[in-house]
Amino acid sequence: MPIKEAQGKRNKTVYLAGKITGDAGYKEKFKKAQEAMEFAGFVVLSPTILPEDGFTYNAYMRMTTAMMLECDAVCMLPGWKDSPGARCEYDRARQEGKEVMEYVAPGMGGEG
Repeated sequence: MPIKEAQGKRNKTVYLAGKITGDAGYKEKFKKAQEAMEFAGFVVLSPTILPEDGFTYNAYMRMTTAMMLECDAVCMLPGWKDSPGARCEYDRARQEGKEVMEYVAPGMGGEG
């Protein structure tokens, strides 16, 4: 058991949501966001830890939804509004009462 957990302290967990399908540079975008969020003290869960091949789109959505539901908050990456999957994750996060934030960083574009 980690010391922080044993002491009753826990960093906020956050799931990264954004466009993956059709975005050749998604890994770098998610990596930069993850590094920044971890530096800020979050425990980050990213869908990029899943294998690129081997599952159907629907299977990936079930896995990422489960990941998102286990987190305290969801962080939407730039371009998320162009992703049907990320829009579904956003809607579900709101339904579940999760904190939803938008990540903005130099060179990553603007809102959704």
